[in-house]
Amino acid sequence: MAGRLRAPSGRYGGKSAEERQAERRRRFLDAALQLFGDAPGYRATTVAALSEAAGLSTRQFYEEFRTLEDVLAALHLQVNDWAEGAVVAAVADAQHLPIAERAAALFRAYAANVTADPRRVRITFVEIIGVSARLEEQRLARRARWVDLVCAEAEAFAARGEAAPRDYRLAATAFIGSVNGLLHDWSAGWVEATLDEVVDELVRQLLGILRPPGWVPGAG
Repeated sequence: MAGRLRAPSGRYGGKSAEERQAERRRRFLDAALQLFGDAPGYRATTVAALSEAAGLSTRQFYEEFRTLEDVLAALHLQVNDWAEGAVVAAVADAQHLPIAERAAALFRAYAANVTADPRRVRITFVEIIGVSARLEEQRLARRARWVDLVCAEAEAFAARGEAAPRDYRLAATAFIGSVNGLLHDWSAGWVEATLDEVVDELVRQLLGILRPPGWVPGAG
């Protein structure tokens, strides 16, 4: 289909056109989380199946999206936004804790949010891979935001004299890869450990990056 159909305007059932549109979009994304994140998966889902799962029509689908790839893109961003919101809140609450406790709070918030629903893990680490150049660019852009967040925290630690002052971008990029890989493998059942043990291992890795052997706190 060349483009989206025009959604009806005006109030209906006590809701504005904008409210109805937001509700339809939420229902499509909820259905996509189930179908893309569980069975049958993104590649085996059709517009008709997604619309049926959402309790809406294919016409309403095309009022909101052009393609199923647009739905996957929106869902990937939503899942990342949920995790980012949890981490930002945890960072704000842990500002006055020692470095190890703050790092643990940050990663416990991220891991708990992402792994609370196995479908989120699949969307983030499986279904988004290899779909198109556009989604690969989006995936890398969101990963870059996580790298920026880690760099910002590392620089804040360094400014307080709790971490070695350095350019952390390369290390943060490598670390985010470790985070994603370990959480994916843990959620798939390939790692025999509790989630707390996974988080503890990630915190140890991060502290090793922030406080390398031979560095003395306060020495610059």
